Amino acid sequence: MKNAREIIIAPLITEKSNLLKEHNNSYAFKVDIDANKVEIKNAIEEIFHVNVEKVNTIRQRGKIKRMGRFSGKKADWKKAIVKLKKGDTIELTEV
Repeated sequence: MKNAREIIIAPLITEKSNLLKEHNNSYAFKVDIDANKVEIKNAIEEIFHVNVEKVNTIRQRGKIKRMGRFSGKKADWKKAIVKLKKGDTIELTEV
């Protein structure tokens, strides 16, 4: 089994994730592409000491990028949106 810090790669701080935080008490994280919802839930609870209500995951395809005549592809990645139980919060400055 993977370490919790290997599963949760980084928090996603965007305008949309800030709206999710304000309205739904949900937070977005970039996670390991092989992690499942149960592993993500356990990792969040272990790292931040909060109670997770629900986890949604999204597989993002890497974009095709060009530099002149050369083209390449960015890596695929996985995003997790974690909804916390009422009253729990995460301070993202401590990550």
